[in-house]
Amino acid sequence: MTYVIDCMYNHHMLLNLPLILETRRNHALEHATLHILARTHKTSMAGHSNPTGFYLLGDLQLEDIANAAIEAMSRLKAGESGLAVHPGCGTNLVAAAVLPATFAWAPLRGARTTRWRLLLIPLALAFAVFGYLLSKPLGPWLQANITTEADLGNMKIVEILFVRKGVHRIITK
Repeated sequence: MTYVIDCMYNHHMLLNLPLILETRRNHALEHATLHILARTHKTSMAGHSNPTGFYLLGDLQLEDIANAAIEAMSRLKAGESGLAVHPGCGTNLVAAAVLPATFAWAPLRGARTTRWRLLLIPLALAFAVFGYLLSKPLGPWLQANITTEADLGNMKIVEILFVRKGVHRIITK
């Protein structure tokens, strides 16, 4: 029992290390900003977070990004933590790739001959489908609990910069 509590405590400590926590908070703000922009912009958009802020990619205007980021920050700070989870997040893609692949590999790993591997393919495919179905709720759960932090603390938006056509940088502190 103590080991389980220690692991949970250490896991929590790791996620709250300064650079990791700042990246998770910026990831949440990035997602919330994308949610708000998606209401009025039908263009393709993407983002990338790091400890000092995030990049937004897409055919967007600086003023629209600024308004969306400010609204996103306000709404996250007001408790709308659901904005931190985004269906287009790479976390969902990783879950949808890794879990089925791992599940498919499991029955094949012990097979010593090609014949056994071929006979086990239907079972491996069934495991892969099961893994894929499990990945659907896993991706959002990972976002909500691991890769984002909706509690922004005292984070502030410092600057929003035009980098080049289709790329903007949001700097936070």
